Amino acid sequence: MRDDETVLAVVRASAMRRGLGVTMLAVLGLLLIYTGIARPPAQFAWQAFLVVMGIIALWGAERMRRATRAAVELTEAGLRTSEGEEIAAMEEIASVDRGAFAFKPSNGFILRLKGRAPGRWQPGLWWRFGPRVGIGGVTPGAQGKVMADIIAAKLAEREAR
Repeated sequence: MRDDETVLAVVRASAMRRGLGVTMLAVLGLLLIYTGIARPPAQFAWQAFLVVMGIIALWGAERMRRATRAAVELTEAGLRTSEGEEIAAMEEIASVDRGAFAFKPSNGFILRLKGRAPGRWQPGLWWRFGPRVGIGGVTPGAQGKVMADIIAAKLAEREAR
């Protein structure tokens, strides 16, 4: 294993939060579908809307279930998933923000990249949109804090050189 592949920190969905998040989305989807079918609104458009939104919620629950099986790993080279997908290279990270008023995932942090990156979304774990990457969701806050602190220290070290 190369030195830049050594895992420095890991953010992984906790079993309880993962189960709760997936269950809540699935129950929402089922309730929307049930309401649309068992107690249909007067207009068909509203009934179709409820059923479609229910299907989207069920799809989101399945996406979250699959996405949260993986973890986000920080290495010297950057952020990646435990399945090997690169999220952001360390040299592309411009700043990290985990402040209370930052637009960030729950229990997580946001990275600002030097350039734009292709959009990607793994519900409950991470997302990437343009020059921003959000890490967190159904993850423990302590893991996100440790990872954000290590990234901030790496950025400060890079600026000092």
